[in-house]
Amino acid sequence: MRLTETADVWWKNAVIYCLDVETFFDTDGDGSGDLRGVCQRIDHLADLGVTCVWLMPFYPSPDRDDGYDITDFYGVDPQLGTHGDLVELITLAQDRGIRVIADLVVNHTSNAHPWFRSARASRQSPYRGWYVWRDEPPANQHEGIVFPDQETSLWEYDDEAGQYYLHRFYKYQPDLDIANVEVREEIERVIGFWSQLGLSGFRVDAVPFLLDTTGAEDAGNLPDPHDYLRDLRSFLDRRYGRSMLIGEVNLPYDDTRRFFGDEDGDELTMCFDFIGMQRLYLSLARNDPAELVKALRQRPRPAEEGQWGTFVRNHDELTLDKLSDSERQEVFDAFGPDKDMQLYGRGLRRRLPPMLGNDQARLKMVYSLLFSLPGTPVLFYGEEIGMGENLAIEGRGAVRTPMQWTSGPNGGFSTADPSQLRAPVTDGEFGPEHVNVAAQRRDPDSLLNWIKLLIRRYRECPELSWGECTILEHDAPAVFAHRSEYEGGAIVTAHNFAAEAGEVTLTVAGSGVGLRAVDLLRDETTDLAEDGTLTLQLGPHAARWLRIVGPGDRYLI
Repeated sequence: MRLTETADVWWKNAVIYCLDVETFFDTDGDGSGDLRGVCQRIDHLADLGVTCVWLMPFYPSPDRDDGYDITDFYGVDPQLGTHGDLVELITLAQDRGIRVIADLVVNHTSNAHPWFRSARASRQSPYRGWYVWRDEPPANQHEGIVFPDQETSLWEYDDEAGQYYLHRFYKYQPDLDIANVEVREEIERVIGFWSQLGLSGFRVDAVPFLLDTTGAEDAGNLPDPHDYLRDLRSFLDRRYGRSMLIGEVNLPYDDTRRFFGDEDGDELTMCFDFIGMQRLYLSLARNDPAELVKALRQRPRPAEEGQWGTFVRNHDELTLDKLSDSERQEVFDAFGPDKDMQLYGRGLRRRLPPMLGNDQARLKMVYSLLFSLPGTPVLFYGEEIGMGENLAIEGRGAVRTPMQWTSGPNGGFSTADPSQLRAPVTDGEFGPEHVNVAAQRRDPDSLLNWIKLLIRRYRECPELSWGECTILEHDAPAVFAHRSEYEGGAIVTAHNFAAEAGEVTLTVAGSGVGLRAVDLLRDETTDLAEDGTLTLQLGPHAARWLRIVGPGDRYLI
């Protein structure tokens, strides 16, 4: 595909920034962030280089699961603002070249949703068939529980309904029956509604559960659920071309590729790379990139318009469920040795900076990896300044603390009394007096300015997201190096996973005279040997990005 066509598939080299409206910026002093607050801080995101904002749920909700228990798929939570505020945000974002997407959470509803209230009240309710009911739970009701610390079964008896209903997640989140044609049509209306207001796509929550029809008694006779995902993609493409669907699919690579639509690429436009993320943490625990290399070599290529979403952290627990028990324990020992730091026996409820002991060189190396690995980088709010977690908050909420804007009260997030905040601000070494946007904006060596530089270079180098990735062989085991090529351009990166300095010799080009390696992260140019090799001296946890330039090349460097 030519570079001039990339605007049509913008997600392939986007910079996606996930934020929770409730914890981003509070404009009215009630302790909760709001949509107007995101508007007030849109220039921070533009200055950072973000090209797509992903909004976590802003819909009306009892808020028992941080907004993922929804009571109105067409509404805006009044505490967060109005439809007008959302349109204002989309307008401001578009003016700055930023698209807006939102969570699509249609695997389940809140048990307070009017649909479920009607369904439980009568077997003759038009919504009764929108949920999955049984007179008796199946024998395997205890298998596949997502939250084993909170639930003991996937089925819950409802006194009013006189039947059991299916809930893959919490018991107050009854599953919708995706096999029901009326439910499918309603979901299309939901995405049609929000797209009409200006959203550029959706992050689809829990996609494998959304398509799972095993709870239905006639599951064996139902059509392929992937056909429905194709229908959703087709609907979105017909009505709103250039919209994206990014899916939460935490499955082995071969299974995940099915959700792209295999070779046809007619289902999800993007899938998160959970396997690569988990292997990255194992490599960090071992100070050895071998596991990351293994993941990249196993990762299948998506269809031409598809892309992998790469990430270091997200809003949930840092899941390690695809590692073996011994591998998972290695990561626990390195980054979360206390039981209170772990969750569900499979993940960590920590942010990266505390896990790495706030080692700035190592942090910067990890984010250099994020922006140079093949895929589209996704940031979770606060990562750009190195925010930490608050383990005093229960469960996954430990990483969903208020954004730290200044060193002032409540980190500049809100003027409310601290007791009224949506969540308590992190304290200690990672509190706002030490970690905040205002201070890092003025510090040229800050993590914030490093990530700004990485984003700027990433956007200038289509080879990284569009190109053919080749992992480079060499004899320095602690160094990960790869080459990305696209339309005649070549970028080479090298990352030292060790805490000691090292040297590596890389074959980065064919033989020739006059080839140079121009460093994109600092002011340095090195001539290549005539055989196309380059020897680099790498400091502890060093990161290098190099553009290979030949005589007559006209790159603006």
